[in-house]
Amino acid sequence: EFQTNLVPYPRVHFPMATYAPVISAEKRYHEKLSVDEITNACFEPQNQMVKCDPRHGKYMACCLLYRGDVVPKDVNSAIATIKTKRTIQFVDWCPTGFKVGINYQPPCIVPGGDLAKVQRAVCMLSNTTAIADAWSRLDHKFDLMSAKRAFVHWYVGEGMEEGEFTEAREDLAALEKDYEEVGMESVDEQIADDEDDEEEGDEH
Repeated sequence: EFQTNLVPYPRVHFPMATYAPVISAEKRYHEKLSVDEITNACFEPQNQMVKCDPRHGKYMACCLLYRGDVVPKDVNSAIATIKTKRTIQFVDWCPTGFKVGINYQPPCIVPGGDLAKVQRAVCMLSNTTAIADAWSRLDHKFDLMSAKRAFVHWYVGEGMEEGEFTEAREDLAALEKDYEEVGMESVDEQIADDEDDEEEGDEH
């Protein structure tokens, strides 16, 4: 079910995980964070498990998994607020749907761990074109090391062929382009719609 909701195309299958709230046990909040606050926090870069800026990309799908003291009414309200934010963009060709799950058991913490015990938490799995930033950084780092042939002899010595590095690099470049094109599709459709509107206006 997650795969059906999160993966519109077979190659665009790298969901990004986000978790909120992330509160240090040392800086424990005495106030309760609302469902609205933790939901909004999921769209902030500092709560992501992958370093990229979601404001520079478009979302294709979002799955929100809540745990603890959460009621559906508050979740619906939080999602409605998210949809009105201009900083959070969704692709035009996919319905702006949110898959939601609620587990009423309180969030677990590791005894003696770094995270504070909270009444409610949310984990979001989303598919966003912004994750292409991560592929771009990886490509760049690979190119720098490849130019110096760093560590290549170790891999070749273990039975790999040098051609496999080239293939992997090309595959990652293609993946980066796939995410780029998915984001561009909605832009192209918008331009086409605008042109159609202009033509209709000229006719009248």
